[in-house]
Amino acid sequence: MYFIPMMQRPVNTKEPIGNDLSLYAGAMVVQTERPMNNMETLAARTLASINPNLAVVKFQTFDQQVSDRFTDERMIARMTMLFGALALLLATIGLYGVTAYTVVRRTSEIGIRMALGAERRGVIAMVMRGAIVQTALGLAIGIPIAFLCVRFVKAQLYEITNADAGVMAIAIITLAAAACVAGMIPARRAASTDPVQALRTE
Repeated sequence: MYFIPMMQRPVNTKEPIGNDLSLYAGAMVVQTERPMNNMETLAARTLASINPNLAVVKFQTFDQQVSDRFTDERMIARMTMLFGALALLLATIGLYGVTAYTVVRRTSEIGIRMALGAERRGVIAMVMRGAIVQTALGLAIGIPIAFLCVRFVKAQLYEITNADAGVMAIAIITLAAAACVAGMIPARRAASTDPVQALRTE
């Protein structure tokens, strides 16, 4: 990338100078001493007073120009957040399905435990323990992989040199909370099981 004077014409240009539109300013920058709400109207009125044939195609503030430069980056960030939320939702549904299936398979065992005097909170703790163990195993596998993947994606991300401990902690807490919610539903269902009905289940 390099800069050349606006009024400098290339040597190999064969077009008549009168038809060379590159000699005209395509954009103007206006700086004010203080914020002005009607800046667009004042600029259009001033240009019209200079030459009524001048047309303002687009008027943007500096903040709007900066914002337009990062449209693609914002879209990628939002898509990444969306995919992360979908991954969390799928993980939660998967953990719920596995926990619910485990509870169904252990219905007879739960009925025997409750018939022998097991308390409801003890049954909930038993089911939740299994969900937490599965979550811990998933985190034990996922955290090292996440740190390893940072080495390969940091070149594609701005000012990312290492995994952010704060973001990683938030992700772990969020996943753990989702796992607790996913495990609590089948756990409460198991705790409300009628021991007589559970013992009759084959």
